[in-house]
Amino acid sequence: MAETREFKTESKRLLELMVHSIYTNREIFLRELISNASDAIDKHRFLALTDEKLRRDEEYQILLEPDKKRRKLSVTDNGIGMTYEELIESLGTIAKSGSSEFLEGLKDKSDTEALEIIGQFGVGFYSAFMVAEEVEVRTKSPFSEKAYFFRSRGIDTYEIDEIDDFPEGTKVTLKLRKNTKNESYDEFLDEFALRRLVKKYSDYIRYPIKMEVTKSVPKKDAEGNETGEDEEVRELETLNSMIPLWKKQKKEITEEELNSFYKQKYYDYLDPLTSIHINVEGALNYTALVFIPKKPPFNLYSDKYEKGLQLYSKGVFIMDKCKELVPDYLRFIRGLVDSADLPLNISREFLQKTQELQKIATNIEKRIINRLEGMLKNEREKYIEFFENFGVHIKYGVYDNFGEKKALLADLLIYKTIKQDGYITLKEYVETMAEDQECIYYASGKTKEQILALPQMDLIKAKDYDVLILSDEIDEFVMQIMQSFGKKKFKSINQGELDLLSADEEKEIEELAKEKKDFLEALKEALAPEVTDVVLSKRLSASPVCLVSADGLSFEMEKYISNLPGGEKAKAKRILEINPKHELFAALEGIHREGDENFKDYAELLYSQALLIEGLPLEDPVAFSEKMTKLILRAAK
Repeated sequence: MAETREFKTESKRLLELMVHSIYTNREIFLRELISNASDAIDKHRFLALTDEKLRRDEEYQILLEPDKKRRKLSVTDNGIGMTYEELIESLGTIAKSGSSEFLEGLKDKSDTEALEIIGQFGVGFYSAFMVAEEVEVRTKSPFSEKAYFFRSRGIDTYEIDEIDDFPEGTKVTLKLRKNTKNESYDEFLDEFALRRLVKKYSDYIRYPIKMEVTKSVPKKDAEGNETGEDEEVRELETLNSMIPLWKKQKKEITEEELNSFYKQKYYDYLDPLTSIHINVEGALNYTALVFIPKKPPFNLYSDKYEKGLQLYSKGVFIMDKCKELVPDYLRFIRGLVDSADLPLNISREFLQKTQELQKIATNIEKRIINRLEGMLKNEREKYIEFFENFGVHIKYGVYDNFGEKKALLADLLIYKTIKQDGYITLKEYVETMAEDQECIYYASGKTKEQILALPQMDLIKAKDYDVLILSDEIDEFVMQIMQSFGKKKFKSINQGELDLLSADEEKEIEELAKEKKDFLEALKEALAPEVTDVVLSKRLSASPVCLVSADGLSFEMEKYISNLPGGEKAKAKRILEINPKHELFAALEGIHREGDENFKDYAELLYSQALLIEGLPLEDPVAFSEKMTKLILRAAK
């Protein structure tokens, strides 16, 4: 007679909370049941190593049996099964795991197979109630003469009874819920849907997952000859590949296999730029397979893009994007991590943020940086290809978190310069600096020609110093957060003082500035409040005028911040530098001395010229046009 029992510690409310809240994705019930079946086989396989009575000739396997007519789905394994006591202890108590207790008792054993057991039923089993209105379990343990039957509707009670003629192992049968207006459960009886779920979640379970499928084969006559027609037959097929590529020894995996795996798994038509196979054994055991793509994923810059590596536990798929494994600046990498040592909390869906996870993430980051450093040193063209696609992310890594990783990433930065044909590293720049050069100079622009045309380059070119070309919006932010490379400080050609003049030249400029103080003050007053100062330039030799910013916010930063959606109109402190040796200086000074009423217009025109050279917008284009017309007409009379 069937025995009705109450769940030991859980109520209907707790069960409903687990089913409807903890498990956010109902299709993972199949993953959980298959994982439990695999754990049961693990347990039997381990015990059979030392107990001859448990050894079998039959193959270990997991069988899926969908029954559309009766709306039932069964998952059967030929693993260890459960005794009466284990059935009550494991299934009668939510979050109770037979295998976890089994593992606890094996702590003093040396066989590593015992350490792979994650959980026998427990919470995972109860995920079946996400899709089933009733669940039945038939099971027999080799340590019990009797087989047992368990049934529950996932409320407060369950039934247990003895049954006859059931082989060793366990069969879980789900009676699926009826379809509703908003929910359909028919897919869990569909052959193709079950194939997809096994492929997605359980492809690397070490035991074959089999299901009887319909196949179309050539029809044959009584004599065995093909008739030219096809017929449908039913036969058992293995749905999973079983052996994960990343579990093989590195020397056993060919580059062709890695490329094929990458393209198939991550839907890329190009081979990866490089792959990194990591296998760590010790206190924390894990395997990782990481790929750097050749090109950015098509949606990398979309707000819907999610970073992260796929996470497996003993070949069982846990989650698609574990973002904790990837720093933001490496968000473009693809790959996976497989570890049986990561603690999972009540549901496999939610990985606890642990020190173990952080250790794995840190090691993966280091391995990627080491690979990139090796590529930069030994495969320069390949690294340039990488940097042209993903260099901005490395720069972001330098800038992020107040430059926390600038020392780690500085050697990976490469730049074009005004003197070099290709890219050079910061170390290579310093090694080729002139003896009298104190700083690493940089300028923002898209091309070498654009940089060379800047008026601020006059003295730099005369000194024959090289200049880094900053072509990305983030570059100047990176320079300010780094401040220096080794003992050499970074210096913008259009910000602050360049300190390129000799002591005598400096003194000459200072004396001239005192002499022309009234004129410079008049210019400053005419251009207020747009400029904070007007000074004699110590960087111009051929050009009449240029605009520089004070230390702090640069013009490139101003452009970037102002263009951000909803961003404030930031403005750098503007200083107008005028070349005292240019004929325009004397002409404008004469206009001021004569008290010309158009002096302010001339000054504003000069300032507008400097703005345009810097690529900064004119405050009032209409007023600029009117002043230009007015002064041209005056000159023409």
